[in-house]
Amino acid sequence: MIRSILSVGGWTLVSRVTGFARDVVMAAILGAGPLADAFVVAFRLPNHFRAIFGEGAFNTAFVPSYAGLSETEKAAAGAARRFADRIFTLMLLVQIAFLALAMPAMPWVVRALAPGFSEDPERFALAVSLTRITFPYLLFMTLVTLFSGILNAHRRFAVAAGAPVLLNLSMLVALSLAALFPNAAYAAAWGVTVSGVLQFALVWWACRRAGIAPTLTTPTLGDPAMRRFFKVLGPAVIGSAGFQIASFADTIIASFLPTGAVSALYYADRLYQLPFGVIAIAAGTVLLPEMSRRIAAGDVAGAHAAQNRAAGFSLALSAPFTVAFLTLPALIMTALFQRGAFGAEDAARAASVLAAYGLALPAVVLLRSALASFYARQDTMTPLIASLTAIAINVALKVVLTGPYGVTGLAMATAIGQWVNLGILVALAWRRGWMAPGRTLGVTVVGVVVACIALAATARYGLPLADALVPALPRLREMAVLGLLGIAGTLVYAVLLLGTLRLFGLRLRRA
Repeated sequence: MIRSILSVGGWTLVSRVTGFARDVVMAAILGAGPLADAFVVAFRLPNHFRAIFGEGAFNTAFVPSYAGLSETEKAAAGAARRFADRIFTLMLLVQIAFLALAMPAMPWVVRALAPGFSEDPERFALAVSLTRITFPYLLFMTLVTLFSGILNAHRRFAVAAGAPVLLNLSMLVALSLAALFPNAAYAAAWGVTVSGVLQFALVWWACRRAGIAPTLTTPTLGDPAMRRFFKVLGPAVIGSAGFQIASFADTIIASFLPTGAVSALYYADRLYQLPFGVIAIAAGTVLLPEMSRRIAAGDVAGAHAAQNRAAGFSLALSAPFTVAFLTLPALIMTALFQRGAFGAEDAARAASVLAAYGLALPAVVLLRSALASFYARQDTMTPLIASLTAIAINVALKVVLTGPYGVTGLAMATAIGQWVNLGILVALAWRRGWMAPGRTLGVTVVGVVVACIALAATARYGLPLADALVPALPRLREMAVLGLLGIAGTLVYAVLLLGTLRLFGLRLRRA
């Protein structure tokens, strides 16, 4: 299981690194002004719907059902295949219909997502045009989610994890050809849509090569597998929508703030998503089918052991990012993004948001493992209740905190909401016996806390030293300082974490 997590995490890391390169180029070309704000809205809109109906809800309902059919109904030849064919046909029909309805209604859709743009007709018109270009991306990515779920259920993780790299490469190529478009924002938008076609082609090819690609068939809603799927899907859609409501609220509120607020949220969120995507999503992607198979086979203890390994592994790898975001946000944003059209004021605004997001990171990472307790048992109602409770608190706090803290208050509210969600899920799972933290997880938490304290001290007292050691450079001096601190912090964290685990008699192979 750990090898699978590393495989998914490795490809996701490639995706995030190329995504960082994309964002650096985009920041230098678009900056944090009207062009960037309009593109961010156009990019976020299909991604919001994809997260609601695609990755979030669909994976939750489809993967356990498909994995369960593959595990328990091997004697019923083709049961899982027929199920996948029917889901594929329904998703394609629904997405085509949704696209046909959304395209002519795009001005109203954009006005609902970013009402503040209505006060700037030029920026609003640009956002509508760009969103019409990017919206077909939703159709292709919903199908990519289905094919990726099938691959993951068969323990074929690499292709699905590597597909997002094509988004970044496509946008980089499009931005390099920006002179051929009305402006760079149009180039980036077309890069998004083209990448959807490329990602779908890649996962379809992988499924076909493995002999597991679904095909069009007559949709049948009456068989037990389909009924179970829709029974689970309903609450999952509402739960995913609840999380996206908070993201919608961020964009809506930020659209009323001074120009650059939407972009500050975007660039800080991109760094916040790095450990979340590489570590948390990788662990959740592998853990859900693993727990589903074990629970279907009656191995509950094995499912809990897998969950503990995934949670400890995720926490150990993500904790250094939390420390970095809290102690060095200004240096990080300046080193990575401050160039071209992205100035010092833009970097300072985004740094404040990044620090607030750092408070949310441990909860977001652990949330994936906690959700597996429920989703592996096809219980989507409990996570729905927990999510809606957390979202209500989150959105209320956004309204309250934006006044005194501006765009940073949006990220602070997100952090509080994520911790509330995690606390509710852990309490309920523990009470039902669906979660059984063991000694290995406890020792890992102790080791992470000890190593993080040392890492924070390294960042706090090492920054002046690193700043003095790095000579004056015409360019990239902040990058050199950040790199030096990164090397020192990695050594300190690794030595103390492994030393603490060894002190308590824990070895990685036995963990």
